[in-house]
Amino acid sequence: QVELEEFGGGSVQAGGSLSVSCVESGATYSRLCMGWLRQVPGMERHEVVAAVDSSGRTSYASSVKGRFTISRDNAKNTHTLQMNNLKPEDTAMYLCAAGVGYCDLGTDFSWRGQGTQVTVSS
Repeated sequence: QVELEEFGGGSVQAGGSLSVSCVESGATYSRLCMGWLRQVPGMERHEVVAAVDSSGRTSYASSVKGRFTISRDNAKNTHTLQMNNLKPEDTAMYLCAAGVGYCDLGTDFSWRGQGTQVTVSS
């Protein structure tokens, strides 16, 4: 059973930076595709923001490319999303996620954390 716990997030003004991190337990971390999803209140679907495979290969949604960086530390079962030049439209609940198989934005992220709020004010 994969368990995920997020850390970080918070509030910042537009143009600022925040990071969110996630610690995984319960599975062979190196076999997992790790990612971050976000959900805006009132919208049913999550947006897959970024994904990183065990080799460090990354994928990004077009809405965050060039501003967000996802990384992972396989020795610590941790992955992090560094968010720079934040915009008000980045405001959302950010969920840590894990899946198996080919790792990109289309991965079935079957396991998800509870989420941490990121709020960007204008």
